[in-house]
Amino acid sequence: MRTNPDLAARKTRDGTSQENVHTAKRVAIVQSNYIPWKGYFDLINSVDEFILFDDVQYTRRDWRNRNKIKTPLGTAWLSIPVEVKGKYFQKIRDTVISDHIWTQDHLRTIRHFYCKAAHFDEYKDVLEELYLGCNETSLSLINYRFLSTICGLLGIRTKLSWSMQYSITEGKTERLVSLCKQAGAEVYISGPAARDYIQSEIFEQEGVELVYFDYAGYPEYRQLYPPFVHEVSMLDLLLNEGADARKYMKTF
Repeated sequence: MRTNPDLAARKTRDGTSQENVHTAKRVAIVQSNYIPWKGYFDLINSVDEFILFDDVQYTRRDWRNRNKIKTPLGTAWLSIPVEVKGKYFQKIRDTVISDHIWTQDHLRTIRHFYCKAAHFDEYKDVLEELYLGCNETSLSLINYRFLSTICGLLGIRTKLSWSMQYSITEGKTERLVSLCKQAGAEVYISGPAARDYIQSEIFEQEGVELVYFDYAGYPEYRQLYPPFVHEVSMLDLLLNEGADARKYMKTF
């Protein structure tokens, strides 16, 4: 098992390998999130295939349907309203929105707080299409819509797939190893929080290398409404730094 890899040297901006070519396929497996922070996109960019693991239970007050933006009064949540009453064990893939007005509300809020960001005008048309053109009722499909668009803006070419495309086995670690093997991966890149439950010996037994991504050491960038906060939506970095956003990430 390896920890804290230098994944920044893995890809160039156009997605090709740099020196120290690693031919083994790398996979990450994470639940879909709504407009997630820069670390989520660094994790996507560090692998060859990113599996959206929406076969697991939807968790309330989590990142699946909401994220933070900056405001003059601090961070604020942008939350997609979803149907949860009586659906205590529903999966993320089965979660649907409860109010179609959310797209207009979120776009209006982003316009209000980011209209003075250095690159807002550069992305305002993309944002309008993203939000006003979103007719999906499935939370998973909404998240995919935003994830794939932001990946495109960043030049990330990683394959986005669904856990539903594969067979799911029992056991937290066993299902991750199984998905890796079905996807043909030899290396699994995990977020650091998974250390609390992952059984590394199962990966070792199955011949899949386990690597933990390191989110430490991000540099600050131009950001509205100080003090600086790292844990906000990737939209914050894009709207403030534009194409230079990749300079403030770890894998470009």
